[in-house]
Amino acid sequence: MKKTSGGGLNRREFLGLSALGLTGLTILPSYVIDGMRIPPSDRILMGTIGLGRQSLSDFRGFAGYPGLQIVACCDVDTNKQLRYKRTIEEWQKSKGLAPRCDVYEQYERLLERKDIDVVEIVSPDHWHALMTIHACQAGKDVYVQKPLSYTIKEALVMTRVANDTGRVVQVGSQQRSSPEFQKAIELVRAGAIGHIEKIYAKVGDPPKPFDLPEQPIPGTINWNLWLGPLNDEKIVYHPDLAPPISLDPPVNESIWGAWRWYRETGNGYTADWGAHMFDIAQAAIGMDGSGPYEVIPKGYNGQPYLTFKYLTGVVMTEQPYLEDNPTAQGIKFIGTKGWIEVARGYIACSDSSLIPPEIAGRRPQPRTAQAGGQQGQRQTQQAQGQQQRQQQQQARPAPTQEGLRFEISSPHMTNFLDCVKSRKKPIASIEVGCSTAITCCLGNIATELGRPVKWDPATLTFVNDPEAENHRLMHYQYRRPYKLC
Repeated sequence: MKKTSGGGLNRREFLGLSALGLTGLTILPSYVIDGMRIPPSDRILMGTIGLGRQSLSDFRGFAGYPGLQIVACCDVDTNKQLRYKRTIEEWQKSKGLAPRCDVYEQYERLLERKDIDVVEIVSPDHWHALMTIHACQAGKDVYVQKPLSYTIKEALVMTRVANDTGRVVQVGSQQRSSPEFQKAIELVRAGAIGHIEKIYAKVGDPPKPFDLPEQPIPGTINWNLWLGPLNDEKIVYHPDLAPPISLDPPVNESIWGAWRWYRETGNGYTADWGAHMFDIAQAAIGMDGSGPYEVIPKGYNGQPYLTFKYLTGVVMTEQPYLEDNPTAQGIKFIGTKGWIEVARGYIACSDSSLIPPEIAGRRPQPRTAQAGGQQGQRQTQQAQGQQQRQQQQQARPAPTQEGLRFEISSPHMTNFLDCVKSRKKPIASIEVGCSTAITCCLGNIATELGRPVKWDPATLTFVNDPEAENHRLMHYQYRRPYKLC
């Protein structure tokens, strides 16, 4: 197992880092990309931190943006470093650029780079806070994958630092930029279905206690760095957490990082899909920057579903939004005048005239065979989530095979990069990500305590509840030498 000493930096320590990394600056030999001259003022140089399957998917969304150049990458797995480097350099060749993407194991070294304008953070959730904070302190704008954070305090500190440093931060809740979800938000806000009384938001199971058996650590993975601030001794290496890959022959990850399904390393579907569906629900009812005042766990006094109550009188429950497809992730808004259903690639309304045909899409269909029990439900939900991701990617234009000429531009990533230039707030700003992350954490805190918790969205504190205030998802003690500034 490799050892490392970097990581626990406060603002002063980080800004005092040596300039060792500056010798590796990428100098572009030309401002001409695909035969089009790009003025220096329109170039954006990006570094990517975390090089698993999500980063490769995200690359396709960034690559079509004019003037964007990816010049550096970082991961704790040397095979993933090389896989990403090869992908980027093939893309650079296809653009007529000199191929070069520098690789790093420690993200601090990448952040030392003075030429990098923005970073994308695609690491496991427990790393989001430190990486985002240090990137902002280093003068970088940030695209950070959802959910924004692992704990409530992390989300609050990240938001404060981003605003104090004046950085543009976009959270990867890409449904905010999808036309079907934008239409749902628009209709609800406009009162098209009357006053909203109920919201069904299906996201899936909360995390379970860590139960993976320890396995040998591959020589390509720096497990100590992967753990970072996590301090629970129960967390041992298992390939589900940091899936190894092979370059020769090429074999990609066999699982989409399962760290998210365990309490000690993630927040389950409550945050994985809650960061999408709860996020849209709160946007529609005007709760961005706010949140519920009470959360009641499933099973408490016979409560059938995890329930969020808002001061406006709206009640949101984590329950199926389609009766014939109980595991499909999506939302149903129920108002005094009708209803709206929305999921990825699908929107419907009790008044069909309100939905443009070009975005109506296809109603999600139930799977023909479903495994039994909670684990079966988890597997079915995971398979459906994977299927939805694949369908979303298949709906995009396929890249040509002329040297990996990616010409896809994701609306969500375009919005971020446009805001990097304009210095405006992006559509999924850090304030949005903060309120959504808090809502997800509140759901898991209530679930783990087995009772309701009351939250004051104005003061961002629990109401007369020391037990909830001291819960690990409010904040936990980081492993030394890591610390949250």
